[in-house]
Amino acid sequence: MSRSRFIGLVLTAAFTSTALTAFDAAAQGAPPAPPVQVANPLAKRITNWDEYTGRFEASDQVEVRARVSGFIDSVHFSDGALIQKGDLLFTIDQRPYKLAVDVARADVARAKAQVELAQNEVERAEGLTQNRTITARDVDQRRANLNSAIGTQQGAEATLKNAQLNLEWTEVRAPIAGRISNRRVDPGNLIAGGQSGASLLTTIVAVDPIYFTFDVSEADYLRYARMSNPRDGASKDAGTPVEVRLSDESKWGRRGKVNFLDNALNARSATIRGRAVFENKDQFLTPGVFGRLRFFAGESDALLVPDTVIASDQAHKIVLTVGPENKVVPKSVVLGPLSEGLRVIRSGLTPEDKVIVGGNANPMVRPGVPVTPQPGEIKVATTN
Repeated sequence: MSRSRFIGLVLTAAFTSTALTAFDAAAQGAPPAPPVQVANPLAKRITNWDEYTGRFEASDQVEVRARVSGFIDSVHFSDGALIQKGDLLFTIDQRPYKLAVDVARADVARAKAQVELAQNEVERAEGLTQNRTITARDVDQRRANLNSAIGTQQGAEATLKNAQLNLEWTEVRAPIAGRISNRRVDPGNLIAGGQSGASLLTTIVAVDPIYFTFDVSEADYLRYARMSNPRDGASKDAGTPVEVRLSDESKWGRRGKVNFLDNALNARSATIRGRAVFENKDQFLTPGVFGRLRFFAGESDALLVPDTVIASDQAHKIVLTVGPENKVVPKSVVLGPLSEGLRVIRSGLTPEDKVIVGGNANPMVRPGVPVTPQPGEIKVATTN
């Protein structure tokens, strides 16, 4: 064997030995499959709710206007105060209306005197007819005078009542109980009263109870209608219990009931207007405040997972699971509402799926990568 060939064989053997050693070292130093915690979706019977956005409205609202014209003499309330029905709000200058009452009362007294005189004339004439001292025509004339005097008296009494009513209307009182707005006029201003063109003095809203209005989609309305199938369409969903929460509240702590459903769907939005009524004894709920309302929509069996295991894949929601050979398998899911702190999965999972509930934040845990599954658990949120 030549010297050059011998050296080549030696180098080849050395290279091969080095490569095998490097391969063994790489194999021994390869990172292990990342550990993850897995658990089956929690199978549970849940209560279904349908949620809608709406806002509170006053159960009664009144624009306070005067029935008579005049100068505002005084204001008897504080802006924004709670008032009771019948409370005095404004006083209009009463002097001209008191004078009108005095004039009307004098006219009544004058009319009564004329009636009394005409009555005496009739009685005297009836006595004279027996002696044929006066003719029957004269008696009829005196009776007509009496009836005319009675009519005049009745007209005077009606005028007096009208004057007294106008005097009463100079005291503008609250027609309902509730919270009053600010005054629109100050003392000393001349206002117009009457049935048309009357000046706006203030407004009052009744907030106990208070209404909550919302819009129901056509699809939901049809579903409710098929479920209830009432004979009287005007009473659909009347009295249905509902719950509402405000934008800064996490719990559904306010309970009421539906007391009105409109008689037609809106042609533009394909929705129908509903209204629920709530107690508001502490006057906290204010007209115009938005909130979320939910209906009881029955019970059903569902699969639940934590919200933290749900990821997004473009336009889809996915959940990572462990499949055959312990490889990560993504599954597209359709989400439902939250129930007891867990997310309802409407479709995409089975009760036997091994959902990755821990360790999914590891960047090495991705679809197709083998993992080391460890037992985990899905629990409902505890409430105090």
